Amino acid sequence: MNETFDCLLLKNQVGFPLYLCSKELLNRYAALLKDLDLTYTQYVVMMYFWEKETSNVKRMSETLLLDPSTLTPVLKRLEQKGYLRRERNAEDERNLTIALTEEGLQLQRKALPIPVSMYHYVGLEDEEFSELHRLLKKMLKNMEESKEKEG
Repeated sequence: MNETFDCLLLKNQVGFPLYLCSKELLNRYAALLKDLDLTYTQYVVMMYFWEKETSNVKRMSETLLLDPSTLTPVLKRLEQKGYLRRERNAEDERNLTIALTEEGLQLQRKALPIPVSMYHYVGLEDEEFSELHRLLKKMLKNMEESKEKEG
């Protein structure tokens, strides 16, 4: 094969193994989250609320890097399940405050085994796991900065 096209070989791509790993991780999460009746996106939102307890769509969107139009149906579904409640903000009626319910807090205990299961599933040593996490966060930061410069 012509060396000119080596950059297009799958073995030379960073995106392809990330894509495969992401697909496998999401499949594993789906299996683990089935008992909790959560999608992965719902799980991410719940983890956000387990950390913050209350928020609004704008702050969540900025933190989770998810578009508000993606978050709204997820929030409605989690509210239907009894894990979150939406309330009008007393100072600004146009603004909704979203809060964790007691049921949502109880779900946290049920979700506790998931990170441990995923840690074992990935099969990295502690230092490797930390390094991977650090590099992924760095990649994400670099990509966000590139987007800002471009547009």
